[in-house]
Amino acid sequence: MGRSLVHSGWPLAHGNPAVVAGAGLLFALAYGFKAYGWRRLFRKTERPGPLALAAAGGGASLMGLALPGRFDEMVRIAIVRRYPGCPVGVRGLCLTLVTLGLLDTVALAPFALAAAAFPNPPAVRAGFIVVGLGGIGAAAVILLLPRVSAATRLAQFRLVSWLAPRATPWREAVRAWGLVATSWLVRVAAIFLLLATFGIALSIPLAVMFICAGAASAAIPIGPAGAATQVAAGTTLLVVSGVDAPKALGFALAAQALLIFSGGAIFLAAVAWRVGLHAWSFRPRRASRLVRTPVQVYSR
Repeated sequence: MGRSLVHSGWPLAHGNPAVVAGAGLLFALAYGFKAYGWRRLFRKTERPGPLALAAAGGGASLMGLALPGRFDEMVRIAIVRRYPGCPVGVRGLCLTLVTLGLLDTVALAPFALAAAAFPNPPAVRAGFIVVGLGGIGAAAVILLLPRVSAATRLAQFRLVSWLAPRATPWREAVRAWGLVATSWLVRVAAIFLLLATFGIALSIPLAVMFICAGAASAAIPIGPAGAATQVAAGTTLLVVSGVDAPKALGFALAAQALLIFSGGAIFLAAVAWRVGLHAWSFRPRRASRLVRTPVQVYSR
C-alpha cells in the first residue's frame, strides 16, 4: 500500500485544482463556524475573540501531526491563553473544551445514526450506533449540568460553587450546537466534493460515513498522532465500502492534508493579523503623537 502511494505521487495532485481549492475553503469555513460555536460556551465577560479560537483550532490541527490523540487540546489552551487580550483562565478553557467535545458528539449523532442505516458490515453499523447513542448521552449531560451546578444541596462543594456561574445555559448550548453542527455539515460538503473529484464516488452517504469514522477515531483518549488515527479510520471505512486500498489511503491522506493546510492557513492569518496590528500601533508617527500628547495632571 505504501509503495503504491509512493509511485502514484502526492494525493492532492489527482484532483481537479478548482474543486480541491473549493474544498479547502469549505474546511476553513468549518473552522470558523466551530470557533463561533466554541465562543458561545464562555461567559460573556470571559469570551475570547473568534479569531483567537479559530487560530487555536488551526494550530491544534497542525500539532495533530505529531502529538498523540487528545493532546492537541493542550495546544488549543496554550494558543488561546497566549493570544493578546484573553480574559479567561485555564480552568475555564478546560471546561469549555469538555463541553465542546460533548457538543461535537451531539452534532455527530444524527450523522452516525443515518450512517448506521446505510448498507454496511454489522461491525461498522454497530460502531455508528454507539456513536449515535453517545451523542444522546452527551446531550443529556449538557442539559443537566446547569441544573446540577445550581442545586443548593451541592453548593457546599468548591467545584460546584465554581461551576455554577460557568455552566453553559441550555439556550446558549443550543446555539452553540447549531454552529458546531453547521461546521460538520460544511465538512461533509467538502468531503463530498473531494470524493467526486478523486473519482471514488458521487455519494453523500459515503461522505457522511467518512466524517463519522474520522471523528469517532479522534475520540480515543490516548493513541497515535491524531491525524494518523483519522487517516487510518477513513482508509478502513473506504476499504470496507469497496474502494481499493491504495486509492482509499491516498484519498484519506489528501483529505487530512487539506484539512491541516486549511487550519494552518487560519493560524498563520491570525498571527499575521496580530503582528500587523502590533506594528501599526508602534509606527514612528503614531509613537511621536503619543509622546507629544500632553499629560494632564489633576490636583486635589
